[in-house]
Amino acid sequence: MSGLMTRLVTAIFFVAIVLGGIYTNQFTFGILFLVVTMLCLWEFYQLTFNTTKKLWYKLFAVLIAAYPVYLCGFLSIHYHDAPEITLPLGLSIYIPLLFIPFLIELFGKAKAPFTNLGWLYGGMVYISIPFCCLMTIALQEGQYFPNLVFGILWLIWTNDTAAYLIGSMIGKTPLFPRISPKKTWEGSISGVIVTILMAVGLSYVFTELAMPEWMIIAVLVAIFGSTGDLVESMLKRSLGVKDSGKLLPGHGGFLDRFDAFIFVLPFVAAYLMLIRLF
Repeated sequence: MSGLMTRLVTAIFFVAIVLGGIYTNQFTFGILFLVVTMLCLWEFYQLTFNTTKKLWYKLFAVLIAAYPVYLCGFLSIHYHDAPEITLPLGLSIYIPLLFIPFLIELFGKAKAPFTNLGWLYGGMVYISIPFCCLMTIALQEGQYFPNLVFGILWLIWTNDTAAYLIGSMIGKTPLFPRISPKKTWEGSISGVIVTILMAVGLSYVFTELAMPEWMIIAVLVAIFGSTGDLVESMLKRSLGVKDSGKLLPGHGGFLDRFDAFIFVLPFVAAYLMLIRLF
């Protein structure tokens, strides 16, 4: 199978699974993104720990780092049914787990224990917290909003595609040559414009938000989605690798595919929280 065909087949299956998970119901949504979180974390820890940590440690790191996503999703769905039980129980399980890595490093005689701890908790900040933000975007007061999730993804794909295609045609001024030599200012600015126009059209289909709100989200997506891509490129360059993994043939790893989405989520979640409050 040619490289282009491999990319196409992978993309079709990938999009089908994502859409199925989002639109079936809130439970499949939660399972989908819990799995995505764990796969992104696995790739992150595979890269950062490399050969310095054994398989069981990496798996343990993934589990404790992904737990907040499960807890956020569970609370978003069930908290109103039993608020006096779910949150205290969830935290009582989780907080002690956070301190176990310190004990492992203490008795493991690692040469750089706090470097290992930094990578472990860094993965939580970089990957787990954004996916917790996704749960707050999609699940509010017992209601599920799949169109918000898909809308954000669609705007990210629009920005990436427009920036790449237009940048390839007219791009001349490097945006960030130290990290990503192929990205240009022309492509990035075009991505912002096309994404805002797409948000205008999206507002007529996904009416959960008004047009101005979708347009603001489009700006956040264009700016911070591109930043997320650069941050992941910075990570890979610092570690001397091309892709985060090989789980998606022709596309690299899950972290490669969700790098922009991950970085966008905290900013969109903060914006939606503000407009819901006021």
